[in-house]
Amino acid sequence: MPYVGLESKPVNRRIHGDEDARGAALDFAVNVLDNEPPRFVIDALTAAIPQLAAYPDAQELAAVEALIAEQHGVDPRCVMLTNGAAEGFALFAGLGIKTPAVVHPGFSEPEIIFRERGMDVSQLVLEPPFSRLGALGKCDSVVIGNPTNPTGQVFSPLMLRRWAGDRILVVDEAFLDVVVKGEELSAIDLVAHGDDRLVVLRSLTKTWSVAGLRVGYMVAHPELICRARLGRSHWPMGTLQLVAARAIMSRSKELLPDIVDEVAAHRSTMRTMLSEAGWTEASDSVAPYLLYRPNVLGLDPELVRRRLLEKGIAIRRCDTFPGLDTSYWRLAVREAPKVAQLLEAVAQTVTELTGEALP
Repeated sequence: MPYVGLESKPVNRRIHGDEDARGAALDFAVNVLDNEPPRFVIDALTAAIPQLAAYPDAQELAAVEALIAEQHGVDPRCVMLTNGAAEGFALFAGLGIKTPAVVHPGFSEPEIIFRERGMDVSQLVLEPPFSRLGALGKCDSVVIGNPTNPTGQVFSPLMLRRWAGDRILVVDEAFLDVVVKGEELSAIDLVAHGDDRLVVLRSLTKTWSVAGLRVGYMVAHPELICRARLGRSHWPMGTLQLVAARAIMSRSKELLPDIVDEVAAHRSTMRTMLSEAGWTEASDSVAPYLLYRPNVLGLDPELVRRRLLEKGIAIRRCDTFPGLDTSYWRLAVREAPKVAQLLEAVAQTVTELTGEALP
């Protein structure tokens, strides 16, 4: 049958999965694990609501940062809470970065923020299956996700340090907490051993389903933290952000092992189901998301994705990631019944568009 396509339009790199996921009945677009936070987080937030007449407590901010530092085995001066990991990129101007390189396919916000601040940004676009880093050109810093988003590749922190040389290395570990043996793969240990040209960003929003609160943190040498704080507004974190961060960090070590195991099991089952349906895996992801080329019987995958969205099923488009296009879909890891719903909906949509059934 003839190829069914869509008119090409300029790509807005600031499109993220949340735009399509809002109101969707079945969400594969956003990598937040659950529809609502755990009960212990909800209870802590609910109890704190009467405190909202007061300004956020600077002493509590310092105490929560110290709690995070203790969990990671670093000096409290090495930790700064942020409005999600993404705010960390907006604070990098204070580090004196002028010519950053950003590894792609990857999270688009760092490059957008750097360009908005007039930096001379270069791209390092990895080739499929996205597991081999290329040579860096002229740059004073490099930004990479670990695991990368959307490919789900994880790199050894020691290898990343050698690869970056004496440049400032920025490692976005927003999803590393749910990777099997993730903390063993964290670059934070290099900070603990004195690396003064390394910045690690972490997020609490994905695993603990508090994306609406924007809670993350930066871990780096105290001098880099001091420079990143320059020009930051007073009361940088709200009271409820602090409450959520304390509640999560107080229980994360206890609860994360089971969460990691659950995500790994769902990912394995989902990978099997998609492959059996004729989908092509594009990257060997260890993250809470998978990158695939869907089996849509020769149709434009973007056309199918949009039809699915009309039916309330959200899938992350990938043409917003440099190095990828609309033939790729990034799919948040979900349990088997939801994957079965997705596959059934794709098959139904293909039949509606072509009159043919998927084999």
